[in-house]
Amino acid sequence: MVGVFISVWMNRKVLQKWRVSNVRVCSVACGVMGYLGNKGSVAVSMSIEGTSLCFVAAHLASGEKKGDEGRRNHQVAEIFRRTCFPRNTTKDDYDINNHHHPLTILGHDRIFWFGDLNYRLYLEDKHARNLIRKQDWKGLHEFDQLQKELEEGGVFEGWKEGNIEFAPTYKYSSSISNRYCGGGLHTKSGEKQRTPAWCDRILWYGKGIEQLHYTRSEITFSDHRPVSALFTTHIEINSSATPLLQLHKFQPTLLHPTHGVNKEDEDGNPTLLSLLTKDVQAC
Repeated sequence: MVGVFISVWMNRKVLQKWRVSNVRVCSVACGVMGYLGNKGSVAVSMSIEGTSLCFVAAHLASGEKKGDEGRRNHQVAEIFRRTCFPRNTTKDDYDINNHHHPLTILGHDRIFWFGDLNYRLYLEDKHARNLIRKQDWKGLHEFDQLQKELEEGGVFEGWKEGNIEFAPTYKYSSSISNRYCGGGLHTKSGEKQRTPAWCDRILWYGKGIEQLHYTRSEITFSDHRPVSALFTTHIEINSSATPLLQLHKFQPTLLHPTHGVNKEDEDGNPTLLSLLTKDVQAC
């Protein structure tokens, strides 16, 4: 895939104590001509004891013209339709209760979908910026395309998203700027006019999931700002005598690197690799 990456990390103690099995990966390209990898998804499927989990990172169609939300909806439908986790002919494909490992995204018990979903606002640029200046996130969210689609069942029917209480994540003038593109006297020559929007989102589906935290970070890798969420969920243990395992600190984070990631950039800002290295060292 072009620019879509997913990494699932697990605490060593979980791996030592509980059975993790049926790890599968599937990518779906649905960009140019419906099949190129500039847009699409990468999904990871796994089971922890008796609970199946699926993590989906996606990059959907861009654009803020009327009707562009329909292209995004279509790509979501294609990702659901074309994502498949084939079974191997091994006993790992079955738990002790002879349950099959899920073949599709919606077959899983717990699902987390995140990425640059690119949904915009049904609002003129000047009105959107006025609400942003007032930090009226609730008022701005009333015009959010993804929220409308969720309410009307156009896409992600039955899925959930936490309250958005942070500024739109896109589009910034540059990777080191705190100014949105366009919209005023300070617009640079040749700069694209884009209405700010919450393009970067985290959704979930399934029972027994509670979101504890949902926010954006001020990391200036690109013209987006990354978002992160913290969840707690329960895992069904195969032995009925064993209590439920509660997993804490599941935190999907969206980053949008646009330049080198091997070290800190020229301005001393941390890159993706340096942040991942720091996380590993802290474990």
